[in-house]
Amino acid sequence: MADFTSTLALSAAGMRVQAQRLRHVSENIANADTPGYHRKTATFEEVIEAGLHTGMVGLGPVNLDRKELTRIYDPGHPLADEGGYYDGSNVDLVVEIADAREAQRSYEANLRMFDQARQMSSALLDLLRR
Repeated sequence: MADFTSTLALSAAGMRVQAQRLRHVSENIANADTPGYHRKTATFEEVIEAGLHTGMVGLGPVNLDRKELTRIYDPGHPLADEGGYYDGSNVDLVVEIADAREAQRSYEANLRMFDQARQMSSALLDLLRR
């Protein structure tokens, strides 16, 4: 039964991390037109509890993408310099949509694993009751 519990914990951790990743992707998409906005990237780290490797994954520090900001020509913009340019964001919507789709698929895979472990533990309990 402990294996089922650890499987449920592993898949729940995976779902939690992918949900947080989707939150960062959503923030990037929402700020794609914000001048000076740097894209947020998240890294994954292994969770270690009491010095032991748990096999679970957690979200590491959120970093800002260091890619150069897009220069936009708009002399009427309040942030434009004397040449008429201002710094846009470095968010690429195609990359963000691909990241969102990958996070969604990973979330769904963890959800299926969670549901399968739940069904197996329920079936085991039914067998033990007989």
